[in-house]
Amino acid sequence: MSTSEPNTRGVDRGLADMMNAVFADYRETQPPSGPVRRDTELWSSLDQLGLVRLSGSEEAGGSGASWYDAAELFSAAVRHGVRAPLAEHDVLACWLLEKIGAPIDAAARTVCTLDASGTATAVPWASTAEKIVVIWRHDDIHLVADAAQTDLRITPGSNLIGEPRDTVSAEVSALAGVTVTEQLLTKLRLRSALVRSIQVCAALDEILELSVEHTGARTQFGRPLSKFQAIQHLIADIAAEAALARAATETALATAVASDWSAPNLGFLVAVARSCAGHATSVAVRNGHQAFGAIGTTIEHRLHEYTRAALAWRSEFGSVRYWDEEVTRAALAAGAAGLWRLITD
Repeated sequence: MSTSEPNTRGVDRGLADMMNAVFADYRETQPPSGPVRRDTELWSSLDQLGLVRLSGSEEAGGSGASWYDAAELFSAAVRHGVRAPLAEHDVLACWLLEKIGAPIDAAARTVCTLDASGTATAVPWASTAEKIVVIWRHDDIHLVADAAQTDLRITPGSNLIGEPRDTVSAEVSALAGVTVTEQLLTKLRLRSALVRSIQVCAALDEILELSVEHTGARTQFGRPLSKFQAIQHLIADIAAEAALARAATETALATAVASDWSAPNLGFLVAVARSCAGHATSVAVRNGHQAFGAIGTTIEHRLHEYTRAALAWRSEFGSVRYWDEEVTRAALAAGAAGLWRLITD
């Protein structure tokens, strides 16, 4: 198979190789230090390569790539420890603007939903975005506006790995809103949730790879750590949980893509993916740090880049408990007669 042919996940291998090369080069020259901010030079380079709006339609200025390509882009960034609002900009904010027919310029964006007081908390990358797609409720409808950052009040914050998670406040009466349907907002919620599941899965895979590499190379009492049964159990549990989370996530993504995010059981599948990814994180983080011992807790070692990331992302766009309850509600609603079909359809 040539490098230009798609692999089994539908991702062009040449495109995937380019993504990995770009992020690897960036990470080599820009090691992490201090608070996480959107690197405008990296953003410009990604934009020139057509990666910033990878999944947007060509008619709206995007690259016309698939969701599988976009998922590979997010995963590649995670693998190399590169933080950027690629998902928030492309498959969330710009996707919503494209769906409502709004013009889309080159500004970097994120998206948020305001509460009744006109405030949204823990908004990803708001303080480093140039525009924020703001959603709010007015009477019985929802409105959306593509607002400049300067038209909003932003209080900086961060998540566990230092990514911007800010508080956004707005005077909605001053915003020119366009009506958005409940159906689009439901799709946005599911897309947001699945993005984090994809990122968590990529982090879990890296925790597993680092753990296998470390325990195979580190010796104790004259033999590699990987030869000890207790260590084997730790690694096997990480592998099993990571595989379960990825299987659930890829099932949800395949259903979403095939149905244009409209399948009747998609909410259940996304909830399962988020639940599996959330619980897998607990196992992978605990076992990974046990396998590494003291060195895994140091700032110099890369393990924490993935363990802390997985812990942060699993709680965004819905906590583990929230998604567990969504799975439970769907199962109870299906009843004994419909549960098997809910799981297998």
